[in-house]
Amino acid sequence: MAQETTSNFAQSLNDLMGAVGKIGQMQVDLLSSVLNSAVSAIEPMSKTASELVGNVANTATQAVQGVVSAIAPKK
Repeated sequence: MAQETTSNFAQSLNDLMGAVGKIGQMQVDLLSSVLNSAVSAIEPMSKTASELVGNVANTATQAVQGVVSAIAPKK
């Protein structure tokens, strides 16, 4: 009888540890999934932002060149 109680306790403890391990693994998987999603979302936005900065710089350069050519004396 005592051995059966010990065996039941050991089995319950083993099941509990297995459940805790599964919950921990699920949290790690969830965090990994969230991070992958965030990176997937940020990557195209950063590419678009860098292209926008490049386009703004080119436009500013062209505007300055236009002003300089309008002010420069004609020969």
